[in-house]
Amino acid sequence: MKSEKFRGTGVALITPFKPEGKIDFGALENLIHFNIDNGVNYFVVLGTTGESVTLSEEEKTEVLGFVSETVDGSVPLVAGFGGNNTAKISEELRNFNADGYDAILSVSPYYNKPSQEGIFQHYMQLAGATEMPLPIIIYNVPGRTSSNITAETTLRLANESEKFIGIKEASGNFSQIMSIVKNRPKDFLVISGDDLITLPLMSFGCDGVISVVAQAFPKDFSSMVSEVLNGNVDSAQKLHFKLLDFMEMFFTEGSPAGVKAALNVLGICENVLRLPLVKVSDSLYGKIKSAIEKMN
Repeated sequence: MKSEKFRGTGVALITPFKPEGKIDFGALENLIHFNIDNGVNYFVVLGTTGESVTLSEEEKTEVLGFVSETVDGSVPLVAGFGGNNTAKISEELRNFNADGYDAILSVSPYYNKPSQEGIFQHYMQLAGATEMPLPIIIYNVPGRTSSNITAETTLRLANESEKFIGIKEASGNFSQIMSIVKNRPKDFLVISGDDLITLPLMSFGCDGVISVVAQAFPKDFSSMVSEVLNGNVDSAQKLHFKLLDFMEMFFTEGSPAGVKAALNVLGICENVLRLPLVKVSDSLYGKIKSAIEKMN
């Protein structure tokens, strides 16, 4: 089953940078091993969390290849391809060297604010463009794209093509997400795109998460997801509340600034982002550092 490997905890990897702004591949390697060793199920490479819009095409190719080589088949990999130019994304997918990758994550077009029919046609063209046998996970995040993929459109795509194996849902709209869970085809995944509400979403049938927070606390977060998948809600709830402050703090001044601050405290990477993103304030950094020291 193509979708089964994406149940559980996926991590939306950051792209670590050196102080001068170049990609820090050593830190990226350490982050990957830290997460694999602590139980995450798969990685998403070059999503929003990876600051992909600030990377050159050459850098993107390097990151995709480096992660595939580093992981070496030990966990599944998802490559992020998205934008608001359907023809350009289709061309990128046709030229993508998919070695080592298991799926594509593609965000709904942003800024253009397409109609539901436009969103449907956009994804159908991407499905037709991916001549390599990779399935697609749809990504709905209205807070970033300024347009929502309705439950009706998601279900229409899920039923129209087997290429679509799931959706990362970050709308925060419980009614919409429940409708997808209730009416989805068999094996179509509904994945939380919001760390803070992953536990309640999974309680009514979502299949896991693509998480930002988990890469800083992979053992606790992946354990929480495993516990709820196994029906141990009480154990999952304890882990949820253990991580709650971090799930709030990490997004207070934008993502991935919060998680990069935490990873810096943990000694994994530099606290560096590319403009227009900036690192968190000294005040928030201090709160994150204090909370990590207290937890440890």
